[in-house]
Amino acid sequence: MGDRILLIRPDHLGDVLFTTPALRQLRGAFPQAHIAYMVGPWSQEVIQSNPCIDEVLVCPFPGFSRAPKSSLLAPYKLLWGEARRLRDHAFDSAIILRFDFWWGAALTHLAGIPHRVGYDLKECQPFLSQAIPYSPERHEVEQNLALVNRYADEEFSTPGPLEFITTAADEDFVKQRLSDISTLRPLIAIHPGTGAPVKRWRKEAFAQLADVLAREYGAQILITGSPKEESLVAEVVEAMNIRPLTLTNASLSQLAALLRHCHLVIGVDSGVLHLAVAMGIPTIHLYGPVSAASFGPWGPSERHRVITAEMSCVPCHRLDYREDELEYHPCVTSIPVKRVLDTVQNLLGEVKVAHRH
Repeated sequence: MGDRILLIRPDHLGDVLFTTPALRQLRGAFPQAHIAYMVGPWSQEVIQSNPCIDEVLVCPFPGFSRAPKSSLLAPYKLLWGEARRLRDHAFDSAIILRFDFWWGAALTHLAGIPHRVGYDLKECQPFLSQAIPYSPERHEVEQNLALVNRYADEEFSTPGPLEFITTAADEDFVKQRLSDISTLRPLIAIHPGTGAPVKRWRKEAFAQLADVLAREYGAQILITGSPKEESLVAEVVEAMNIRPLTLTNASLSQLAALLRHCHLVIGVDSGVLHLAVAMGIPTIHLYGPVSAASFGPWGPSERHRVITAEMSCVPCHRLDYREDELEYHPCVTSIPVKRVLDTVQNLLGEVKVAHRH
């Protein structure tokens, strides 16, 4: 197999977190290997401190930037340029962790990497030296581990937890942000943002949920979002009766450290909810078009609950609806607040609420 291994995953936060159990398995199988991970700039922070990785390579993968498409030739120009760059790294093997990523498979082929492992989808097979079956009914964490185990010629083992590394500086940031907050009140985070508009819940529903949690549980509410989601967070806060904490200007590792101090995190299908799972915090996820069986929280169901709309078309796995089409696809917006509140009551009844430290 060789001593230099390249991993490729073009996706965003949640999907890259799903690969961390496989990273541990790969490092355990090849403790002396040089393992590099190529990700988009949007995911660099997810794995840059992961102890199983020796090198992070960044590539603005076409189709994953969540930005308007450029010219039709741009993906192919990028492909040739990145292939030349990878040739200089002299990798012995490559593992393409996304099942349908033909561009990544072609990249490893053009880079002259001898051993190229991926899934046996027809768009990827021509570029691979080893293709293994993709089982849609499996969770994505298990898919990643199965691919790595096949590469390492090992038996499939039960994947461990997701992993994200924070630092002492991140904890100092949290102490400063929470210094004026009573440790006797449960801290509940609500994250309303997500990567696809069809996965959103109603802003007024988030506001109503937050107000009830503050009133009936005595909770300190924290509304989180990325810098690009400042307006969304502001709209939720504006619809609330109580004044919450907000966080929209933190780094990913600072956010992760803050989530670790929460008693519960609630939100729609998004990478930040998976980050909360990685931090070991109970979560409630609102799912619609995406299968929770394949892409839901990776953790014990008694701590991580999924609420899915009761619609026959769920899941459809289509995320590209235009804004003017969303009213005809209410798979998330139709979830009533009461279902979420009932789940909170059930979950907090089972999870011991400890004081923050």
